[in-house]
Amino acid sequence: MKKVCKEILSTSLYLLVVLCLTYLVITFVGQRTEVQGESMETTLSNGDNLIVDKISYRFCEPKRYDIIVFPFQYAEDTYYIKRIIGLPGETVHIDDDGNIYIDGEILQESYGREIIRNPGRASQDIVLGRDEYFVMGDNRNNSSDSRDPVVGNIRRKDIIGRAWIRIWPLDQFGILKHQ
Repeated sequence: MKKVCKEILSTSLYLLVVLCLTYLVITFVGQRTEVQGESMETTLSNGDNLIVDKISYRFCEPKRYDIIVFPFQYAEDTYYIKRIIGLPGETVHIDDDGNIYIDGEILQESYGREIIRNPGRASQDIVLGRDEYFVMGDNRNNSSDSRDPVVGNIRRKDIIGRAWIRIWPLDQFGILKHQ
C-alpha cells in the first residue's frame, strides 16, 4: 500500500510540474493562434494555425513589416493579425492613388499587392506617438486595420507577440517571412 501511495504522489507531482511548465510557456513564451479571415492574404490564409512568439519583444522593439498579434479592443477573446507599417514617432499618410508615405517618403514594400482604394483616416497625416504603431493587413482592400478608427493606432503594451511559425496546413509549415 505504501508503494502505491508513493507512486500516486510521484505521478501527481510529475503532472503538476508539466502543467506548470505548460502554463508558463503559453503565458510568457508562445501561443497557438488561428487566422480567421482574409485580411493577410496572400501571406496568411483563413484557417492557418500559427505559433506567436511572445518573448522576443521583451528584449527588442517591433520592426517595420513584422506581423503582430494584438487584441481587438471592442470584442473579448478577439485578436487581430496585421503587419507593422508605421513606427513610433513617424507620420503615415496614404494618398488618393493608394501610395503609402512614411515621413513624406513613399514606402517601398511588396506586401500589399493591390492599389489601396480607401485610405481611411490615413488620408490625413497620422502622427504616431512614442509607443504607437500603424498596422495594415496585406490584403489592403479587405482589411480592418489602423486606417479604421475602430482599430486605430496600436500601443506597444497591447502587442501580444510576433507571428513566428505556421504549423497548419502542414504543406506550408515553416517560419514566417516578415521582411
